[in-house]
Amino acid sequence: MYWVNESVFYHIYPLGFAGAPRVNDGKKEYRLDKVVDFIPHLKEMNINAIYFGPLFMSTTHGYDTNDYYNIDNRLGDNESFAKICEKLHESGIRVVLDGVFNHVGRGFWAFKDIQEKKQNSPYCSWFQRIDFGGNSPWGDPFWYEGWEGNYDLVKLNLRNPDVKNHIFEAVSMWMDKFKIDGLRLDVAYCMDQDFLRDLKHFCKAKNPEFWLMGEIIHGDYARLANPDLLDSCTNYECYKGIYSSHNDHNYFEIAHSLNRQFANGGIYHNIYTYNFVDNHDVNRIASTVREFDNVKNCYTMEYFMPGVPSVYYGSEWGIRGEKNNVDYDYPLRPCVNVEDIEDNELYRHVCRLGAIRRKYKALKYGSFENTVIRNEQLVFKRKFEDETVYIAVNLSGSDFNLDFNTDGGSKLYDVYDGKTAYDVNGNHVNIHIPAHGTRVLVLTNGGIPEYPEDITDSKPVAQVANDEAVKSVEAERVKPLPEVGAPGKYRHFKGGEYEFICLAKDSETSEELVIYREIGGEGRTWARPAAIFYQYVDVDGKLVPRFEKIG
Repeated sequence: MYWVNESVFYHIYPLGFAGAPRVNDGKKEYRLDKVVDFIPHLKEMNINAIYFGPLFMSTTHGYDTNDYYNIDNRLGDNESFAKICEKLHESGIRVVLDGVFNHVGRGFWAFKDIQEKKQNSPYCSWFQRIDFGGNSPWGDPFWYEGWEGNYDLVKLNLRNPDVKNHIFEAVSMWMDKFKIDGLRLDVAYCMDQDFLRDLKHFCKAKNPEFWLMGEIIHGDYARLANPDLLDSCTNYECYKGIYSSHNDHNYFEIAHSLNRQFANGGIYHNIYTYNFVDNHDVNRIASTVREFDNVKNCYTMEYFMPGVPSVYYGSEWGIRGEKNNVDYDYPLRPCVNVEDIEDNELYRHVCRLGAIRRKYKALKYGSFENTVIRNEQLVFKRKFEDETVYIAVNLSGSDFNLDFNTDGGSKLYDVYDGKTAYDVNGNHVNIHIPAHGTRVLVLTNGGIPEYPEDITDSKPVAQVANDEAVKSVEAERVKPLPEVGAPGKYRHFKGGEYEFICLAKDSETSEELVIYREIGGEGRTWARPAAIFYQYVDVDGKLVPRFEKIG
């Protein structure tokens, strides 16, 4: 599908992103409206599609749906979400929702009717294997099937025509009212295939460009991602291969998966997979990759391998999060506000990848071929029509020089750094890849390729997003800033403490940077534009220093 090939997705888990209570308290709060504030951020990242996780009425985490026809009150209501979708569409950002159709929550109205009327309920056939010969693990005087043994998630009978019609009418309402562009189908791997086939026919009849993507964790993707059923699926094989290759310093692992899936004759060469390095169900990539410097190359591979890339909210600047036995998945799903955006090296890297992907058709439509495979270096080729791009990555902590043969041409231009070029002599080239570095090399026959718009000189998105709040309380700006360049100890407005090391200048832009070190924790060293380090932020309507000097 054309628009999907042209896309970069941003994945938001709404209840976490918006800071909603873990258990629905019945109160309506328009928490999700802040998505609109993120639009400048999304545009800077070259994002043009959002996948929203579950956002319909539920009791807890969103996958326990109680009502397919209304937005969860913890996030807002149908009218507020329609306005959000309108703003996103006006900004050129498509909207994909989470279709949780395999199961519902125990608060779903039809299940509650069975609890009340028992065998006399007309909805007994709506659910899988209702049996009044025993009790459920939750104490109901009947047994039912829960999704994978989770009895708070009641499995629907998707072969019941009334169930199917109820869901299809809801989807029709979402398409008409919210103008959604697609659905991600939760646990598609265990759903009834006849239901999926009918859903596809229904949606395509309303909108031929409507996109259906299914969650498939393992097994044969083509079983569901094919012309009869779904358009796409999650690529968990390459998700695992990307982080594992970097942790084990073994690019042969991901190279094998990419070749198996996408090379000429590969088993999934006709599937435009949904690619990711983390999501709401797995640990954050910054917590998974042992050497943080290699996170950048994880994104390089995700963005430039075949398929559509997706960024899980906050991971673009390195948010960490791991599952545990107390809070389970909640650490993966934090509340994030515009003021939390870190304009750091990783974020700039992700922005640059988006700009490059948008520019070159070979990276969106091209064939795939491994060119060089080493334990710590990998080069692969994407080619479309007369455009050829080589992607080279180095996970080593040392620079590396690498030889390989090209498809002719006279020069390779690195459109990632915007300044490096290599001569091709007799279809042979020698390139230099920095430690933990990326090269995106466009092959030419003498001409200079059109470089993506330079993002390094753009205004930091955190500053852009903060401008309106600052204007509304401009009088408070008379407060003196801390002494610029003053060494010592600083406290971030969210509580972390840091040691100011020195001021530095960016060698490319001459922008003044603050170099500072985390006190405690992992002791990481950071660089941040001084204009942001000394910025005031809006906290509950009051401007406070982002970093306050405390010693």
